[in-house]
Amino acid sequence: MNLSANETNPFGRNEEVAKLEITVLSLTLVVAVAGNLSVLAAMCKSKRKPSRMHLFIKHLSLADLVVAFFQVLPQLCWEITFRFYGPDFLCRIVKHLQVLGMFASTYMMVMMTVDRYIAICHPLKTLQQPTHRSYIMIVGTWLGSLVLSTPQYFIFSLSEIQNGSDVYDCWGHFIQPWGIRAYITWITLGIFLVPVIVLIICYSFICRSIWRNFRCKTKKDGVLKNGLIGNSLVSSVSNISRAKLRTVKMTFVIVLAYIVCWAPFFIVQMWSVWDENFLWDDSENTAVTLSALLASLNSCCNPWIYMFFSGHLLQDFTRCFPCCQKRQYSFKKEDSESSLRKSTILTKLPNRSPVCNMGTFKNPEQHTTSTQPTMRHFITSLHSE
Repeated sequence: MNLSANETNPFGRNEEVAKLEITVLSLTLVVAVAGNLSVLAAMCKSKRKPSRMHLFIKHLSLADLVVAFFQVLPQLCWEITFRFYGPDFLCRIVKHLQVLGMFASTYMMVMMTVDRYIAICHPLKTLQQPTHRSYIMIVGTWLGSLVLSTPQYFIFSLSEIQNGSDVYDCWGHFIQPWGIRAYITWITLGIFLVPVIVLIICYSFICRSIWRNFRCKTKKDGVLKNGLIGNSLVSSVSNISRAKLRTVKMTFVIVLAYIVCWAPFFIVQMWSVWDENFLWDDSENTAVTLSALLASLNSCCNPWIYMFFSGHLLQDFTRCFPCCQKRQYSFKKEDSESSLRKSTILTKLPNRSPVCNMGTFKNPEQHTTSTQPTMRHFITSLHSE
């Protein structure tokens, strides 16, 4: 027969829920650390020139590692020991780093979205020291997160959970009755509501700009559809837009995953402090626990979103392993040999004019003056693609 924690020990806990928390937090820690370290390793091994998006992804991965090591890991240890066993200064540092990771991860995502807004809606500004601006945004995010999480030092401390109980834990102290409401509301506004509002505004402008760009390209396609060079230029512009759209889609999925993971947590937290009928019984305590576990999964999602939308990151990550490098080298060697055979076969074919797509063959000696400019246009269109 299972008795509730309150019936057996007023300072006890529900062991079944504790086992679930330990299991989920352990898996979350392993997946988050492995995924984010894989992304960082892939970027270190990449031979491509780093872009602004890679810079933001790198620091978002670092922020997620802060969440994994300084939020998920301490919480896991806390669930295993049930009570906080450590000095007072360690309690304050742990609480500070837990909120620091939340602020850094959230606002790094916001800065990434703002960068996409500037790239899509104000493309000319991206030509004016874009890397310098990105570093300012990233450094500002880390410093701002450090400042916003500083109040944790003054709120939490190692103290008795009840006077005379001789049971100590790392708890927060608030001015009654409004202190806890002010704290939860401030955290909800700073980490969830304000960033979500900024993200919604940015994506509204991005969607409007993309729609206008699409209509403009449609008109250009109609005007230049009969010109070979015109089509090549339109194609090159479309390729640039597709690259930008891919990064916009990636940031949108990251934002969507953030909202899905964190919305239940903040809703339950606000419910617990603003609803006077809220009681910490088994059912409502389980809702708080499950919402907190769902929030911790957000750091696991981001690395795999990067891998999915940036396929080359997975290839760059495989370069960390010698066996994969040999396999890639053998594939490249086979591809080069097959392309060499194709080029050899093509050189043995009869001379064909660039206008062969019309089904006519011409003698190059008889049409020297007419085929040279056509050949230049043909090569230009190939390079533009």
